[in-house]
Amino acid sequence: MDRDFRELPLIPLRGITIFPYMVLHFDVGREKSILALEKAMLEEQKVFLTAQRQAKTEEPGREDIFKTGTICNIKQILKLPGDTVRVLVEGETRALLKEYISEEPFFKVKVEVLEDEENYDENKDCEALVRAIKKNFNEYVKLSGNIPAETIITLDEIDNHGRLADTISSYLMLKQEKKQELLECYEIEERLQKVLAVLANEIEILKLERKIGVKVKNKIDKVQKDYYLREQLKAIQEELGEDDDNKKEMKRYKNKISKAKLPKAVKDKALYELDRLKNTGSYSAEGGVIRTYLDWILELPWNTQTKDNLDIKSAREILEKEHYGLKDVKDRIIEYLSVKKMSKSLKGPILCLMGPPGVGKTSIAKSIAHALNRNFVRMSLGGVRDEAEIRGHRKTYVGAIPGRIIYGMKQAKSKNPLFLLDEIDKMSNDFRGDPADALLEVLDSEQNNSFRDHYMELDFDLSNVMFITTANSIGNIPRPLFDRMEVIEVSGYTSEEKFHICREYLIPKQLEENGIKNNEIIISDSSIYKLIDNYTRESGVRSLERRIASVIRKAVAEMMEKDKKKVNITLTKIKSYFGAEIYTYDKIDKEDKIGVVMGMAWTGYGGDTLPIEATAMSGNGKLELTGQLGAVMKESAKAGYSYIRANADKYGVESDFYKKYDLHIHVPEGAVPKDGPSAGVAMVTAMISALSKKKVKHNVAMTGEITLTGRVLPIGGLKEKSLAAYRAGIDTVIIPKDNEKHLLKIPNTVKNKLNYILADNIDVVLENSISNYS
Repeated sequence: MDRDFRELPLIPLRGITIFPYMVLHFDVGREKSILALEKAMLEEQKVFLTAQRQAKTEEPGREDIFKTGTICNIKQILKLPGDTVRVLVEGETRALLKEYISEEPFFKVKVEVLEDEENYDENKDCEALVRAIKKNFNEYVKLSGNIPAETIITLDEIDNHGRLADTISSYLMLKQEKKQELLECYEIEERLQKVLAVLANEIEILKLERKIGVKVKNKIDKVQKDYYLREQLKAIQEELGEDDDNKKEMKRYKNKISKAKLPKAVKDKALYELDRLKNTGSYSAEGGVIRTYLDWILELPWNTQTKDNLDIKSAREILEKEHYGLKDVKDRIIEYLSVKKMSKSLKGPILCLMGPPGVGKTSIAKSIAHALNRNFVRMSLGGVRDEAEIRGHRKTYVGAIPGRIIYGMKQAKSKNPLFLLDEIDKMSNDFRGDPADALLEVLDSEQNNSFRDHYMELDFDLSNVMFITTANSIGNIPRPLFDRMEVIEVSGYTSEEKFHICREYLIPKQLEENGIKNNEIIISDSSIYKLIDNYTRESGVRSLERRIASVIRKAVAEMMEKDKKKVNITLTKIKSYFGAEIYTYDKIDKEDKIGVVMGMAWTGYGGDTLPIEATAMSGNGKLELTGQLGAVMKESAKAGYSYIRANADKYGVESDFYKKYDLHIHVPEGAVPKDGPSAGVAMVTAMISALSKKKVKHNVAMTGEITLTGRVLPIGGLKEKSLAAYRAGIDTVIIPKDNEKHLLKIPNTVKNKLNYILADNIDVVLENSISNYS
C-alpha cells in the first residue's frame, strides 16, 4: 500500500485532543497559530492539530508537541475581540508527524496519513468488542446524565469500527494523557479493547459517585426530618402544658447543685454553666460538653472527707500485721499520726518509698491507707509523657477530660485520701510538656491547696491528701520534684526476712486463693529456704510468691491425680517440681588468685556481687577495658592506673611498668551494662595484684571510689551490697570509712556474719585484701 504524505500547517492545542470525525470549536490566540490558520484557509482549508505535552507552555517547541494528531477540515472562522479567533473544525483522519519543514512564521510539517483498515466479514473479535462497547456506552450515558440520549441512535448507524471507537472516545470525560493514548492506537482491535477498558472503569467510578451521592442525600434528609419532628414535638408539648425532657433535666441539675455541699465559687460556676445549658439546644454538641462538665463538678468530693484513725496502738497493730519488718516506714507513719493527734491539724506529708522491685512498696501504701482509715487511690506514672495527663485538657479541645489527679479524687470519693503516685521515676516528656513540672504544684504542700485543673478551671484543695510516691531509683527523678519529697528507703530483704514474709503472708494468701483448707498442703521450713536461696534471686519477694503459687498448684494437681488428701512439701518435692538448682549463692571461689577481686554493685533490682579481673602482659603501657563498662567506671579505671603509676615503688611494682606491660581489666557478664562510682578500689586492687604477682583473698569483697591521691570515697546502697555479699558467702567486706553511719541500717542477721573493715585510703584496702602484703 502506498504511503500518503501531506504538507500542512500545524497548530498545537492546549489541553484538547481531537479525534477523527469529531466536530469541535476552539479559540486561537497565539500569533503563530493564527498565521497557520490563515495559511490553511488560503490553500485546502486543512490543518494538522495535535496536543502539546504541557498546557502551560506558552511557546511550544518541537519536543513539547505530540507526534500523533488529526488532520482537520476548517468549517468556520469567527474573529473575536482582542485578537482572538474562534475556529470550528471537523476531524478527518489520524496522521503522524514525520518532519518539520519550517517553524517560522508558523509550524509547517510533513505528516503521514494513517487510514483505518479492517475486514468486517472476517474479524469476529472486533465485532464482539463493538457489541460490548455499545452496551457499556449505553450504561455510561444513563449514569453520566451529561450526554444526549440521541447520541446512542447516532452510534448505531456507524458501521466503521475505527470510527465508532473514535466517536465514543470523543464523548468520554478523560484526562488528556488518556485521550492521547487512545489517539495513538493505530490498530483498530487494540483501540476497541482500550475503549472498552476505559468505559468499564468510568462506569465503576460513576456508580460509586452515585452511591455516595445517595448516602449524602439520605443523611441530609434524615437531619431535616429529625429537626422538623423535634420542632413539632416541642410545639405540641407547649400546647399541652407539659414539661419537656430538657426542663426536667434543668430541674434535676438545679436540685443536685442545691443539695451538694459545694464551695461558693464552685456553686456559682455550676449555676452559670446551668444557665448556659438552658440557652443551648437540647441536641447540640455544646450541650453535651456542658452536661459532662456539670457531672464532673457534682461528682468531685469538694467537702467530703473520712475521719482519720488517730489510735496510735491500733495503727501500729495494723502495720505490723500486714507487713514484716520495714521499721523506718512504720515509724514514720506513727510519727505522722502522733503529731496530728497532738496538733489536730497537719498537712499531708509527701513520702517517697524508694527501693528495688518486689519489696512491697505499693502494698505498704495500701496498708498505710488501712491504718489511717483513708480511702486509697493509685495512679501509675510509668510511661506518662504528657502534661495534660496531670492537669487535664482545656474544654476548647474536642474530647477534653480532666487530668488523672482530678480523676483520682473522683475515684477516692473523699478530699483526704491516700494518693499513691506509682513509679514516679519512670515518667518521660515530649513536645506536649513535662508531667514532672505539672507535679511540682501537686506535691507542694504550700501550693496544692488551690490546685487548678485545665478542664475544671476551679481551685481544688489537695492539702489534705496524703501523697505517697514509689521509685526504684531516685536518679531519674528531676531535682525540683525530688526536693518536695521525703525519701524512705525500702531495701531488699535478707533470707531470714524473706522466710518470715513467706511463712506469715505469702503461703496463707496462696493457699486461700487456691481453695486449700485444713492443712491439706504443708510446706516445710527447709523447703522455703531452698526456694529462697536456690530458685529465686531478687531483692524483693515477687518471684518467691510466684514460686510458692507454682508449688501449691503442682501439689493440688498431685492431690487430684493420685487421690491424695494431704501433701507435704519437702526438699525432695521442691527438686522434683523445679529440677536442678538455678542459683548457688554460697559457691564462691575458695582459692586466692592473682588479679581477681570481688567488687559489689547496686542496681535497680538490688545488690549484686561484681567480680573484677585484671591481667598484665608484655606491651607498651596500653590499658584495655572490657565488659560493657559505663563512662564512670572507665574514669575510675584510668584514675586508678594513674595512681599506681605515681606510687609504683610504694606497692612493689616496677616503676616503668607503663612502658613494659599492657593491662587488661575485664568485668564478666559483658552483655550487661555496668556503671557507677563504686568500683575504683576494686580496680586498683586488681591492677596492683596483677602487676605485683600477689594473690587477692577470695573471701574479701570491697566497694568504694578512689581519688588520684588514694582517698576512698563513700558510696550508696550499702545495705543492698551487704546482702549480696552475704548471699555469695563473703565473710569480710571493705567499705569507705564515711559509710560507717550506714551500718546501723543493716540487719543484725547480716551484720553479725560479716566482718566490716573501714578504709579511708587505698592502703587499708590493700593491707586487708592482698596476701603477703607488706
